[in-house]
Amino acid sequence: MANIKSAKKRVEVAQRNADKNKAIRSRVHTEVKKVNAAIEAGDKAEAEAKLASATRELEKAATKGVYHDNMVSRKVSRLAKAVNKM
Repeated sequence: MANIKSAKKRVEVAQRNADKNKAIRSRVHTEVKKVNAAIEAGDKAEAEAKLASATRELEKAATKGVYHDNMVSRKVSRLAKAVNKM
């Protein structure tokens, strides 16, 4: 553990940011799983609704810097392609 006050603060801030990023990643992962479950079930209307919400969560995560923009674009594209292929 750090002994200097500023170093202690940086450890606390880093932990807080890591927790925040973990929560965002978890939310995104859950939304993507919901889209994949709807695709597996064959329910196109539900899959499209879940795709919209997953896209929103992915793009929010990108604006917060949790994910890279290109990764988000790739994920959204692949999910949309899977939904449209149904």
